[in-house]
Amino acid sequence: MHLIKAGEGTVYQAPNHFNFWGIRKFGPPEGSKGINISISEFLPDGGATLSASADKERLYCVLRGTMTVLDEAGTTYPMEEGDMIHIAPGEKREIRVTGSVACRTLVVMSPA
Repeated sequence: MHLIKAGEGTVYQAPNHFNFWGIRKFGPPEGSKGINISISEFLPDGGATLSASADKERLYCVLRGTMTVLDEAGTTYPMEEGDMIHIAPGEKREIRVTGSVACRTLVVMSPA
């Protein structure tokens, strides 16, 4: 077992993200063989540009606020607290925070 306390984690900057900060809570080499778990905080008007991760699948769960995820075709996926979205390896996504409240998400990534 590995307990991660609320105040633990490593702050990081993610490529292609803006008005954002993240805290990596768990992942290699702390005992995981590939699963990465982080908490992302996007300020109002924050987000991420259209990009993909060829070698990872991602799951986003909105913990607070609202955001919209767009796919490469421009289809929108509005998300609010409690909603989750799965993004397959190689699938492009863009993130836009909607509303005037920072959007906090739990992000789970795993190797493809």
